[in-house]
Amino acid sequence: MSYLVLARKYRPQTFADVVKQDHVTQTLGHAISSGRVAHAILFTGPRGTGKTTIARILAKALNCQQGPTVSPCNACRSCLEITSGQAVDVFEIDGASNNSVDQVRDLRDNVRYMPSHSRYKIYIIDEVHMLTAAAFNALLKTLEEPPAHVLFMFATTEPQKIPLTILSRCQRHDLRRIDTRSIFEHLQALCVKEAVDIPPESLLVVSQEAGGSMRDALSLLDQILSFSEGKITHDLVISLLGVIDRQFLFDFSQAVLNGDIAEILNLLETGYENGLDLKRLYSSLVEHFRNLLVVKISKKAQQLVDVPPHEIDRMQQQVKSVSASSLNHIFDMLFSEEATIRYSSLPRLALELVFFRIIQTRPALPIDDLIEKLDLLQKGIHSSPHRLVEAQRPYVIPEPEPESESEPEPEPEQMRPLPVPEPRAAVHPDTPEKSPQPLLQIEALESESALDAVLKRIVDKVSETSPALAPVLSRSKLKKIENHTLEIHFSGNGFNLNRIRQPKNEALLKTVISQLFEGPIKLVIQAEKEALPENQVRASQAQYLRQEALNHPLVADVIEIFGGTVADIKIEKERPA
Repeated sequence: MSYLVLARKYRPQTFADVVKQDHVTQTLGHAISSGRVAHAILFTGPRGTGKTTIARILAKALNCQQGPTVSPCNACRSCLEITSGQAVDVFEIDGASNNSVDQVRDLRDNVRYMPSHSRYKIYIIDEVHMLTAAAFNALLKTLEEPPAHVLFMFATTEPQKIPLTILSRCQRHDLRRIDTRSIFEHLQALCVKEAVDIPPESLLVVSQEAGGSMRDALSLLDQILSFSEGKITHDLVISLLGVIDRQFLFDFSQAVLNGDIAEILNLLETGYENGLDLKRLYSSLVEHFRNLLVVKISKKAQQLVDVPPHEIDRMQQQVKSVSASSLNHIFDMLFSEEATIRYSSLPRLALELVFFRIIQTRPALPIDDLIEKLDLLQKGIHSSPHRLVEAQRPYVIPEPEPESESEPEPEPEQMRPLPVPEPRAAVHPDTPEKSPQPLLQIEALESESALDAVLKRIVDKVSETSPALAPVLSRSKLKKIENHTLEIHFSGNGFNLNRIRQPKNEALLKTVISQLFEGPIKLVIQAEKEALPENQVRASQAQYLRQEALNHPLVADVIEIFGGTVADIKIEKERPA
């Protein structure tokens, strides 16, 4: 008897046996119970997730002698024929090899005949997107209004290639990728049935390599069982499948997080000698650091990272003392260099270069942190500027004294600061406080030097509260002070004027002025009207004269009569009197 592969031997025979597609099986079960099964059903989803299997189970459920029923008996003639693939009333058609319009026409001609002994005649077309446009058109009318005894079931991995006219006539069910944990538990159950002793970590590797496909997982398990004659070890599975060991990924990521470039090179050498595909290793590292970042920043890591719970706990311990910005920096650099590694003819050297850059490049601070640090520095400068100077005093090692038997050599820790002159703004306890400057009197000022002195006083006062605003104010001009009104003009493109007019800055300026002047005073801020340069004035006048000449009635009449165009207009210069 020929060997039956695991994917066929343990193919689900009821809706309850289907793994992790409850949203589809429950919907179909309710449709069968209520008698609302659609005449055309489309199953879509990744490979190996159960599209054709569910279509077969649905065919058995509808044609079972005890049905239609949600749980087919798998013992009657119809169920046994569908299970063995020999049912005369259930046609399984490969859309890739039966995609011509003539074959679809034959199908369309045969649907009118009644089933031989079953309740329904069912057509299951796999990879239906491979049909030609003409074949789809030939199927349209039959698909929309089939005979009462005919049902169509389509399966495809690429629904976007199916015409919308076909999609609109089908009830669509989207199957999902099967998560790693469900595949792992299913493989464990099959190993118990097969009496196979295989390490759980090996089954976990197989589940992760399947990529959400149960059929791929069973094919890999078949390969392992066929290769091994005795006890199955984890090293044997890793070597046979050529996959990356999870422990190797954790060791590598720990070396990267520690900044240990020597250990990184050693691990790359080990992987290269063991025959690892370095491009595949790089892809695994990119995914691993993505998972580390998600585990660090998310409270729902179980839903976002498709790994077993014990690996999530291990990841949390690994990134416990690592900042999210550092992980984001590593992940960003790895992802940005992915194309370089993929197309490199020397992947090992390219890998080493990438990790050299990662280790030597520090992550950039977020802009919010930079602003916060600048604010703290600014407050520190204004509160005690002499402390900043003291903190920046350079230290030098004193020159060695002549050797002497009686005196010990000076310790290297003995340092003395270089003398630094104290800043003028620093205030010392021994220095008597200066008396405050008198308030300015509200009186009309005409002298430009007096107005500049008042403006300087205002700028100095503003700088004590807002050092960033003082330079903007210094670019203004105090135009006049009269009638209890202080008028400030700004020239230029309006940037400084708009900044001063911000509610916060204007309120600060009004507060400072009220503190400097004796009595109430009104503040007026406006843009200064600048005279245009002489060359711009002349150009404007010349443009005006040209336009006047073009609009003159005589010029318009000449152009109309002779059908000409104005080539040039010359402006005559004024003659000296």
